Amino acid sequence: MSTPASVARHPLHPILIPLPIGLWVFSLVADLVFLAGWGGATWKAVAWYTMGGGIVGAVLAAVPGLIDFFSITDRRAGRVALLHMICNGTALLLFVVSFVMRFRDPLGALPVVVAALGVATLGIGGWFGGELVFVHGMGVKPPIRR
Repeated sequence: MSTPASVARHPLHPILIPLPIGLWVFSLVADLVFLAGWGGATWKAVAWYTMGGGIVGAVLAAVPGLIDFFSITDRRAGRVALLHMICNGTALLLFVVSFVMRFRDPLGALPVVVAALGVATLGIGGWFGGELVFVHGMGVKPPIRR
């Protein structure tokens, strides 16, 4: 099933998602390094900046994802895509909440807990994304025979 948000037969959404995923996971790692006392306040700043970069990257990745979502005609794939979108939208919301919470409590553990929930939710959303590709063939076209 091809996707309309693609360039030269390459879907854009899977190209864009590794950046926010990597930034968010590293943000959580930086938070944990700081909370464990293995580094100074620089680690907390790194966590904040990488989280912010992940938020921006996720919003950019969501645009072609939404375009693809509205092009799905198969009902079963559409249900999985809806779950994928809900999980990843929830993860984005959790990271935004954690990001904002850091203004009030920059050294507290609660924003880290919210970010950890975001990473867990992101993993579930990724599972549904994998099902879209590997079970339903979303974004996969047969090879061109020459």
